[in-house]
Amino acid sequence: MGGRGSSSGMSDKGKSYGSQYHTVLKSGNIKFVEANDRHSESLFETQTKGRVYVTVGGNDLLKITYYDQQNKRAKQIDLDHKHKGMQPHIHHGYYHNEKDSAKGASHLTPPEKKMVERVKQIWYNHMNKKH
Repeated sequence: MGGRGSSSGMSDKGKSYGSQYHTVLKSGNIKFVEANDRHSESLFETQTKGRVYVTVGGNDLLKITYYDQQNKRAKQIDLDHKHKGMQPHIHHGYYHNEKDSAKGASHLTPPEKKMVERVKQIWYNHMNKKH
């Protein structure tokens, strides 16, 4: 996982697939991952159909990334910062927001809100087991 190289095995920057992130937790089709360093590329593709990635930083949930039928990034929920007063908010498209409205992001739909709550509950339970 990491970069744009899930199908070829190599990212645009020459990093091998799976070298930029490590798995912190897996729950069903949801995989919680953390970057190996601060220069890791965003998650653009996956090799697993139906996979949803949650990017974490330390104890914080940063973003939830969804993929389309071709295993390419379709949308991303940003949890850790505001966009024009919206937090959380969602961007649509492979690169980031090329399929968004003029606002550049949108509010979450009810199913997306449900996913955020599901992710938070899984993460909360995981963090409580550690302590």
